[in-house]
Amino acid sequence: MNTVIRSFLRDVLRLRRGAWEMLASVLIAAGVIMLMQPLSVSLYTYSFLVTLVGTVMFIIVSHFPE
Repeated sequence: MNTVIRSFLRDVLRLRRGAWEMLASVLIAAGVIMLMQPLSVSLYTYSFLVTLVGTVMFIIVSHFPE
């Protein structure tokens, strides 16, 4: 497990597309989940911002080298 984490962090620091796309996708998914949950108004308030940051990040990251 440590080698997987180490490999992921190395790819993030080297600005590799795969790792950053995964982070952006996780942000988008988290924003959508925050938007659909009925329990917390503060999570709902920040859901659009989180989704927007993930989307913009995904657009930028798609230009990184593989």
